[in-house]
Amino acid sequence: MRSSVLFAIVALALASRDAAAAVADSASAGFTVKIAVNIHAGPADVYRALIHVGDWWSSQHTFSGSARNLSIEEKPMGCFCEKLPAGGGVRHMEVVHVVSGKVLGMTGALGPLQSIAATGNMEIRLSPADGGTRLELVYNVTGYLPAGMNTWAAPVDAVLTEQVTRLKNFVERGDPAKAADK
Repeated sequence: MRSSVLFAIVALALASRDAAAAVADSASAGFTVKIAVNIHAGPADVYRALIHVGDWWSSQHTFSGSARNLSIEEKPMGCFCEKLPAGGGVRHMEVVHVVSGKVLGMTGALGPLQSIAATGNMEIRLSPADGGTRLELVYNVTGYLPAGMNTWAAPVDAVLTEQVTRLKNFVERGDPAKAADK
């Protein structure tokens, strides 16, 4: 157990070096997470990988235990959903804005944020940069929690930073878990 915790801390530390992430603001009623990273591939390639979320998302951050159960329907009112092994499923977010190769906008609450009646708006923008793609993710979350929504800001930032780093690794190296050779 202790080695798992140590591994998670080291993995998050390495992930944060690859993606510039920050809790942009945080208050009792909500928070904003901003993440920006350059990916060495064209915007169309990054977008295709982004939409195929089950290929790169961490299985540790799913309800089913397998990222292969995740999907994103690339259309307004499309679902960022997860199939559950015994039937049923989870609607993580709803797609509200799609510009192929450039923008993916979704509303909803990821993971445990659903159980505290939170909601959010996530926008992922892709733009050409330095022979590759600049990915910018902004997730604004609001809701009510007696301890304050700001208590969720750092954990959400850490999980999203991990996912963006996994997407970058997947696009650049074909393996979401593979870190850059140092």
